[in-house]
Amino acid sequence: MKCVVLAAGFGSRLKEVADSKPLVPIGGVPLIEHVLRRAAAAGATQFLVVTGHEGDRLEAYLGNLEARFGLTIEAVRCVEYDRPNGFSVLAAASRVEGPYLLLMADHLFDPQVVKSLLDAPQAGAGVTLVVDRDLAGPLLDLDDATKVQVGEGGRIVRIGKSLARYDAIDTGIFLATPALADAIRAVVAEGGAGSLSEGVQRLADAGQAATLDIGADRWIDVDNAHMLRLAEALVSDRSAG
Repeated sequence: MKCVVLAAGFGSRLKEVADSKPLVPIGGVPLIEHVLRRAAAAGATQFLVVTGHEGDRLEAYLGNLEARFGLTIEAVRCVEYDRPNGFSVLAAASRVEGPYLLLMADHLFDPQVVKSLLDAPQAGAGVTLVVDRDLAGPLLDLDDATKVQVGEGGRIVRIGKSLARYDAIDTGIFLATPALADAIRAVVAEGGAGSLSEGVQRLADAGQAATLDIGADRWIDVDNAHMLRLAEALVSDRSAG
């Protein structure tokens, strides 16, 4: 299973910690390494990491990681990394055929989350998003989270950061198909910004965006200094267990 990891953004909310968010250490290990190793443990076999900001440094580290752990990692440079994250999806789109995992370089997760996603029936969905329905979860930053309104049969009705009505949170863990890139291209052609969420919304409007409940498995979006401290504790707890 190919895995696309979006790692091109500026990471401005962690600037006081490091210039490159994917290389921020958690438990002494860069964030991107945590993501790739957990995805590999869950069944990912080939990686496409979309780079942009601080791309040279990140790509050098990825080359070292590939050699150390025998992972197959290809860096794909997104020249429009200052635009919404859908452009990072488009940068990798020509290198994937069929379903693929889509992950964020700043989201940590239990490997079981990805295993469950790969095992779940897809029912013809263009994209399946793992969602968290525990809105009071201690690892959530609701102010920054992307919200999801889930409808009948677990289909996505609405997705976005500013939803007034929602019942789940986007974990940034997807099983995607080429339909997602097609949807993002269509959004851009119609004058949209080109975000990943816009592409998912377009598929949702066509009834082609499904969800999978994360249940009791854990995840965290490492987006600011506070969430970084929580991630440190989470990684330490997992290592101890």
